[in-house]
Amino acid sequence: MPPSVAAVNTATRRVLAVAVGGLLLWLIIALQLFVNVDPLSVHRTDAVIMLGGAASERLPVARRFQAEFHVPVLVISHTDTFGNRAADEACNSAAFPNAAVICFRPPDLDTRGEALAISGLVKANGWKSVTVVTSSYHLTRAGRLIGQCTTADVQMVASHPDLDLGQWLRRFVIETGGLIDASLRPECANQ
Repeated sequence: MPPSVAAVNTATRRVLAVAVGGLLLWLIIALQLFVNVDPLSVHRTDAVIMLGGAASERLPVARRFQAEFHVPVLVISHTDTFGNRAADEACNSAAFPNAAVICFRPPDLDTRGEALAISGLVKANGWKSVTVVTSSYHLTRAGRLIGQCTTADVQMVASHPDLDLGQWLRRFVIETGGLIDASLRPECANQ
């Protein structure tokens, strides 16, 4: 006997309710992981590191943190990419050697490459603690990857992008996938 129309409608409503509930739950979790990420307290560290991309948003936060907490070294990811123009210009105009500024080019132009490079910088400079500045949506994933590569105390500080609703949703999807990837494929696991 075929299911009645009422039974099919009820099943469809249940599936739809579960899907909408799941979407709302994901949005709430995404808001907490990618927007509401400011630490309750911050402290002085051995270096401030600005991750590549969105440099016009991230670099002022990194410089302000360095000045406010009298951090001796500003480390800048130098990528020669469009979104990193302000940071790349800071690196290109700096006089080296310079004890107050270090520019590094990650082996791969992604967060995993930056995590590896930061691990090497921490070891080479004997840093016990670092502050990493990146966009709020990127903070959780970047913190996880960098934390997998170093034993130094890693303090994450967010810059806050001005994104519209569509851009935030896109970042939520990208960062959710990236966070799952960082959890399933830890960086520096074999080191």
